[in-house]
Amino acid sequence: MRDAVGTRDVTEPATTVLDESIRRLLVEHDFDPSLFERLQAAVREGRLVPGGQRVQGCVEPPDPVDVTDLGALGAAERERFAERGLEAFSRGEVASVVLAGGMATRFGGVVKALVEACPGRRFVDVKLADARRMAERCGARLPVLLMTSASTHAALEPIAEDESSARVPIRLFRQQSAPRLRPDGSVLLLDGQPSLAATGHGDLTFALRRSGLDGRLRAEGVRWLVVTNVDNVAATLDPVIVGAHLESGAPLSCEVVAREPTDRGGAPVRVEGRIQLVEAFRMPEGFDAECLPVFNTNSFVMNLDVVEHDFPLTWLAVSKTVQGEAAIQLERLVGELTAFVPTRFWCVPRSGSECRFLPVKDAEEHARRRDDIERVLRARGLLTH
Repeated sequence: MRDAVGTRDVTEPATTVLDESIRRLLVEHDFDPSLFERLQAAVREGRLVPGGQRVQGCVEPPDPVDVTDLGALGAAERERFAERGLEAFSRGEVASVVLAGGMATRFGGVVKALVEACPGRRFVDVKLADARRMAERCGARLPVLLMTSASTHAALEPIAEDESSARVPIRLFRQQSAPRLRPDGSVLLLDGQPSLAATGHGDLTFALRRSGLDGRLRAEGVRWLVVTNVDNVAATLDPVIVGAHLESGAPLSCEVVAREPTDRGGAPVRVEGRIQLVEAFRMPEGFDAECLPVFNTNSFVMNLDVVEHDFPLTWLAVSKTVQGEAAIQLERLVGELTAFVPTRFWCVPRSGSECRFLPVKDAEEHARRRDDIERVLRARGLLTH
């Protein structure tokens, strides 16, 4: 397996020997010690630095044919997509994957999945209710897989145990964690202990495969995964989206929305002629990201087969301040799968009752979006009181 750092592979030998306690900690959190040594050496030698992993080559805005506006489709085409999506749900071929990991820091140490999205409904409750609604509608089995982290797993375990059912089984799989580093490449210690951080939602395919759940899903007849963030409750299970994915024939579909001036994040661009998602901080210097027409929502439909491939996602150095200390977190991004897997991009609504993008990153954004969240959930029958 290759471990990409920026545009280079991490093939240089590590020049330090890991402390045995750090090695044991890495193994406990499913992180390869030899990979950590290589990444640590890359940070120490200045080959892996915040803002240094920019994509190479010619980067251009997407062509009009690269993004299909689902809202502009005719009624007949939407109906065809919906029928095909419903057939897949009815055969039990779809599973919901909810990204519920991270560090549980943006809501004052409370696991975001357990925060009330609106009165009486936590974020995770909405995702589970959505799966139950679709399973009942189609009379089929619909597994829900929650990707947790070291910071969220214990809090979500009781929910999986209490609310799992034969029709909607709930399973957990844990993303990796690794020690944060100081800018000089040494391990950041807080109160004498390594400061751990989850290594990004790019862990998705690796963690799912490591858990063995991909094989279990395949044995149960699942063929497609709908992947959403736990904090984006507007990204409900939609037969139109699944049907559009199936009609496209692409292994991966990504939902995007019309860009707004305040958007900061990834977008589809052409890199050396190939359409793929690229985060703003990885765009070439001088590239005007504000000229891009659409914005990534981090919602996907993917063929289960995508999980089986060991794609060399880029390891990123993300700058953080932890208890007043400058730190570097090692992360990968799930959107980079689009650099390796042919992808169709579907533009979906970001306002009104059909909105599919209401992300909540912190308490301030939650306060701004609470009324919109409630309206959308009521319109979809997920909030009735």
